[in-house]
Amino acid sequence: MEAIHNLIQHLSKMQWSDYLDIVLVAFLIYKLLPLIRTPNTMRIAKAVAVVVVVAWLAGVMKLYTISWILNQILAVGIIAVVILFQPELRRMLDHIGSVKLTSLLGSTKPAQEMDNVISQTVMACEVMSRERVGALIVFAREARLEEYFKTGTRIDGQVSEQLLRNIFFPKASLHDGAMIIRDGRVAAAGCVLPLSDSSRLSADLGTRHRAGVGMSEASDAVVVIVSEETGTISVAVGGMLKRHLAPQTLERLLRNELCKDDTDKEQNQLAALRDKVLNKVKEGKDNEKK
Repeated sequence: MEAIHNLIQHLSKMQWSDYLDIVLVAFLIYKLLPLIRTPNTMRIAKAVAVVVVVAWLAGVMKLYTISWILNQILAVGIIAVVILFQPELRRMLDHIGSVKLTSLLGSTKPAQEMDNVISQTVMACEVMSRERVGALIVFAREARLEEYFKTGTRIDGQVSEQLLRNIFFPKASLHDGAMIIRDGRVAAAGCVLPLSDSSRLSADLGTRHRAGVGMSEASDAVVVIVSEETGTISVAVGGMLKRHLAPQTLERLLRNELCKDDTDKEQNQLAALRDKVLNKVKEGKDNEKK
């Protein structure tokens, strides 16, 4: 009871600036966590957490040798993490640094525009699947994927079934690489993606599928893959590969991932949060005047 009483007293002494500080920190954490929550960055966090927990247990159990070794590891932990996880850290920092301010504030493409992009993509994939034409299409989200643009050709064209089919036509110069769709437009094509080294992938999957899964591991992108050998349509999200998708299933999956149903809900929550902050600021100014 005493702890609750102290907490209430502490809250009663808080000023409007304290509330604003808390709200801003919570908002930044809420927006930045999805940007760094990829399989590779989660692996870094798990490795650090394991070392810290084992070091604590060694201290509690008085395992002096193990405790000394782990303390030495923790003493140079930052350098070790940078050396061991340099590729993952570089990608993570690139993702954070390339995020637009509008994405942090919750601004998204109009639903009608994304509907058209998805419809055109599904129609193109359906035809390419039937004709056994290989395709690798990356939908960028918060991560801007600038480093992968450098490996391909910038296009900045409107998404259409014909354009997608022309780019992946077997005799076209860009058909072997990946296409990146960003902000509702074909941003680049012929791009080289990182290959996944996951042991969970089936042995019959080729380079195109491993590149698609690798891209989804290294970023928050949604990757559509059309197999050249079988015509199978697959989607990679968060390091997971969903195979043998029908066009209708592909369209539904893309809408779920790219046109979130809770967008309006998030915007309403942000608006309510903003109103609360403004009210607190106003109350603080009124109290100062008194």
